[in-house]
Amino acid sequence: MRSFLKHIFRFAMFLVIQVLVLNQVELGAGTLIIIYPLFIFLLPVEINIFLLLFLAFALGISIDALSNTYGLHASSMLIFAYFRPIILKVFAPRDGYEPDVELNFYSMGYRWFFQTFGVLLLIHHFWFFLIELFRFDEAFYVFKLTVLSVPMSFALCILLQFLLIRKPSKGL
Repeated sequence: MRSFLKHIFRFAMFLVIQVLVLNQVELGAGTLIIIYPLFIFLLPVEINIFLLLFLAFALGISIDALSNTYGLHASSMLIFAYFRPIILKVFAPRDGYEPDVELNFYSMGYRWFFQTFGVLLLIHHFWFFLIELFRFDEAFYVFKLTVLSVPMSFALCILLQFLLIRKPSKGL
């Protein structure tokens, strides 16, 4: 029950921060800071794929409804959630994942987190900007927006983990 409430709180927090704060920030050159994919990434490894896709769609469509973006965020979140199990298998530890472990940089290590979340965030942002422009002749511009937005989004996601997730204490 406690885990369920934690995820509900995170869902609401990511929704509010993205819509009320980050969507209002203008960085120039069309770059955006997008943190809500972190919600899907922090879910347990063994989550049912249909529940994962449902939560991704629910968060994305909620942001779309409050931002008037007509499915842009929902589409990007579905791509993120679809590729999550695939990327997690690619970067799986030798012994596999613990079933109840939360995927963050404390439990999995910084290198693993940078690789897995970095690849997923890159996929998310590329799809987001590709769908936003919806023109293949603007491929260079899509790459530029992706390259400019991913580092800022990634840095803010790291900061949020420092603020929200307690570092596990070493056992006796």
